[in-house]
Amino acid sequence: MNEYRLRQFRGQPFFTWLFLGIQTLVFLIGYFLPNIPLESNGILYGPAIAFLHQYWRFLTPIFFHFGLMHFAVNSVVLYYMGEQIEAIYDHTRFFIIYLVTGIMGNLMSFAFNTAGIISAGSSTALFGLFGSFIILGFHLRHNPAIEGMVKQFTLFLILSFVFGMFDQSIDIWGHVGGLIGGVLIGNIIGLPKPAKKYSIHIRILSLLILVFFVILCVMYGLKKYG
Repeated sequence: MNEYRLRQFRGQPFFTWLFLGIQTLVFLIGYFLPNIPLESNGILYGPAIAFLHQYWRFLTPIFFHFGLMHFAVNSVVLYYMGEQIEAIYDHTRFFIIYLVTGIMGNLMSFAFNTAGIISAGSSTALFGLFGSFIILGFHLRHNPAIEGMVKQFTLFLILSFVFGMFDQSIDIWGHVGGLIGGVLIGNIIGLPKPAKKYSIHIRILSLLILVFFVILCVMYGLKKYG
């Protein structure tokens, strides 16, 4: 019975719940205790990174949101998509995908957005999950269940980009960076079991592209601020 309960616990999407819990806590603190300068020290703000060396701002914006609607929409997407992807990739891989792609989205936002723009939201990491699932569909394209889920996520992805083109408040560069990061990380870490479907050459190439991407974004972003 104990072994059954342990397996049942391991099957739960506890990193999805963890990330939801963190962003919910951060939102509630900002809403009910506005005098605490949590948001101002946690959102993505290029000058603070370039001049004050506050590099944690590449990570912390994942857990901040501007307003109730922004928080609610991203939380719903994270809940439904996160539990599915965590079940497929496993807990450790999901943890890596979510945080690394969120950072990569913020890196691209730092590099290519207009200087001084502020940005926040888990959408960078959510687009990273999209990217990791798209590459999963490529490697497992003969699996009907995976293929169906990929089509659903791809439709949502296209709609998100279309809306992003007309809504100036959406950080499109952050979304693109997260998506690229998801494709690369998905290739690098692979899946727990069918690892043979992931070529070692593709993994190495993806890792090299990832490193180049990070260096490019950091250097270009710092250069922009002189």
